[in-house]
Order: sequence, then C-alpha cells, then structure tokens
Amino acid sequence: MKTIRFAVFLVSLVAVQASLVARATEMGGPLQPNEIQWSPVPPVLPAGAQMAVLSGDPAGSGLVTLRLKMPPGYQIPPHWHPTDEHVTVISGTLALGMGDTLDRKHSKILRAGGYAVAAASMHHFAWTKTGGIVEVNLIGPFAITYVNAGDDPSHKK
Repeated sequence: MKTIRFAVFLVSLVAVQASLVARATEMGGPLQPNEIQWSPVPPVLPAGAQMAVLSGDPAGSGLVTLRLKMPPGYQIPPHWHPTDEHVTVISGTLALGMGDTLDRKHSKILRAGGYAVAAASMHHFAWTKTGGIVEVNLIGPFAITYVNAGDDPSHKK
C-alpha cells in the first residue's frame, strides 16, 4: 500500500514539476518581477501558495531556483529535505523554526533581505503572518518529508 501511494505521489509530483519547468523554460531570462509566471504549488505543499521555477528542474539533478508566494497565514508543517535549502526573503515575512512541532514562539521572523539555510535532514517549519515571497535555492531533485505523515497534504483528499 505504501509503495502504491508513494508511486502515485511521485507521478503527481513529476507531472506538476514538469509543468513548472516548462513555464521556467518559457520565461527565459532575465526577468522583471512582473514577468514571473506563477502556478499553484505541487500537492506536496499546503494549498494556497504559488510557485515559480526560475531555473533548473526540481525533479532532476543540479541547481534549482524557485520562488514561493505565500498568502497571509500560510504555514508549512515540520518537515525535512535530503539536501540543503538556501532561503532568501524577497518581500513580506517568513518565520522559520527548528523542531518537530510548529512552535511560533521558537521561530525567527525574517523580513525582506533575510536569509537562512535549512541544512539537509534538519527538521524545520515555516509560516507567515503577513504573507511573503521567498526564493529557494537547492540541489535537485526536490523532496520533502513531513515529520508527521498526517501533515503531508498529498495524502489528504
């Protein structure tokens, strides 16, 4: 059962990422902020945010640059990645914290220009009260594992 669920998850992630990569290829470069084409986030992230792939292939290997546009109140439950993530706040705010529970009191709120590294395998969470846009640089393929499997939005109907 877990193998089938993982296969369905992988196929849906690849399909969404292929669409985002196609848009990134269409965008070319250099880009002004108003030229970035946004799409809904893949099902492995909570709904409501938008994402743009600026360069690279999230499903492939190599450097990937993404932007994530989050509405006010957006949060990503505790999770980890197999590779480092470098996060820069472009606008608004992003709060980051480490640990297995989303604890707002133990978060650091980053404003525009703020920067953080979420090291590989480090359990962390993110949220924003005001909304914001962040840029994420990572080495692909992109993967996310939620500390609590029940928090994984791709498993919810």
